[in-house]
Amino acid sequence: MKSSFFKNLGPISITKIKENLDCTLINIGEDTSFNEFTSIKNLDDKNLSFLMDSYFSDENINNNGAIICSKSVYGKFKNTNPLIVVDDVHSAVAKLSNIFYRSLKYNEIQNLEKPKIGDNCNISRSATIENGSIIGKNVSINAGCYVGYNCIIGDNTSIDCNTVITNSIIAENVQIGRNSSFGQQGFGFAINKNKNIKIFHSGRVILQAGVNIGSNCTIDRGSFGDTVIGQNTYFDNLCHIAHNVIVGNNCIFAAMTGIAGSTYIGNNVMTGGQAGIAGHLNIGNNVQIAAQSGVLKDIGNDSSVMGHPAIDKFKYIRKFKKYYA
Repeated sequence: MKSSFFKNLGPISITKIKENLDCTLINIGEDTSFNEFTSIKNLDDKNLSFLMDSYFSDENINNNGAIICSKSVYGKFKNTNPLIVVDDVHSAVAKLSNIFYRSLKYNEIQNLEKPKIGDNCNISRSATIENGSIIGKNVSINAGCYVGYNCIIGDNTSIDCNTVITNSIIAENVQIGRNSSFGQQGFGFAINKNKNIKIFHSGRVILQAGVNIGSNCTIDRGSFGDTVIGQNTYFDNLCHIAHNVIVGNNCIFAAMTGIAGSTYIGNNVMTGGQAGIAGHLNIGNNVQIAAQSGVLKDIGNDSSVMGHPAIDKFKYIRKFKKYYA
């Protein structure tokens, strides 16, 4: 089931885009318009996306959709996509995200259907369930919780006190600790010396079946895609998962683990306490990351790493013994 959390203001004409951006058009007619502003992996005909210089790759890109890029990327780009060339891609993305999408207004939320609540639920009188939400069977929602509009909570899920859930879809048999927050705006913006421009995050948080989240955790919604936590993955207290992170199944993250944006984590990954994982990385399956490690590059399958920057565990131990033993 698709649940909508934001107002899509498209189609947006190229004329309006040119009013907001100083840009050069490549193979784009003046009568062109775009329905969605999306991630590069979801690019399709009638959609618009972007390529950042630091993460540039033209592999596996659909040729039909238009792309915002810098002059540098334009010079290297081999695909035939229509292009909008700008000096500052980050700033352009921030501006356009707020042209394509906005949050629902109060009156729009009020016009949604009343919440649907399944049988045998235990919902505190002090909990708030907004319109459009669907609550499954045997769900427990404790005191002070807030479930935002259009959220979906699956059967047999338990949500402890004072947790805030917005822009999220939660599967069955999920356990959530107290004082956690899911679906808030991610930490994404274009730096401007006068006033930074926030990127409107139009994605969702998706927790799959059997996920267990401790207390005081935060999971940001995706910017142009979803933040997804795989089945039977467990987070300890005080963990942070940033926008667009994809976590696989059967992972375990100890307290104070932080995962930066757009990182992909495979199945059966384990981290010790206070581990930090940088953004836009790929962490393989069956990886173990020691406590207080700082992961700054991709990690292959079946690896064990430690240290800052994190390296092979046995290599780190040999170096440690050499200098400190």
